[in-house]
Amino acid sequence: MSESAEERAAYEKTVEKFLQKAPERKKEFRTGGGLPLGRLYGPGDLEGTEYGRDLGYPGMYPYTRGVQPTMYRGRLWTMRQYAGFATAEESNARYRYLLSQGTTGLSVAFDLPTQIDYDSDHAMAQG
Repeated sequence: MSESAEERAAYEKTVEKFLQKAPERKKEFRTGGGLPLGRLYGPGDLEGTEYGRDLGYPGMYPYTRGVQPTMYRGRLWTMRQYAGFATAEESNARYRYLLSQGTTGLSVAFDLPTQIDYDSDHAMAQG
């Protein structure tokens, strides 16, 4: 198992580009026990796996290490609130409130029958 110089260079180039848009939030990251955390752990840190096939780089296929090349070091995860009830006006007011309180994404709930794949006029949707 080895990492090619080309693979590592492609990853580093992706990280550089990404950091321009979303710099890391801190200069250094540590575990709860105080151990420093590197941005990337590579093939030398794993035995018995084929790095590119089984693990890959953060932000690259097969996405086992997340969809962003620096993950949450630069951008926090999306905080979502599940909301959708009452009238359209009341739902709109709720969405606006949640966004004003720092929610960074909304998971919108439609009527329950639609949500569980029934037509709203289906017999199972009654009541």
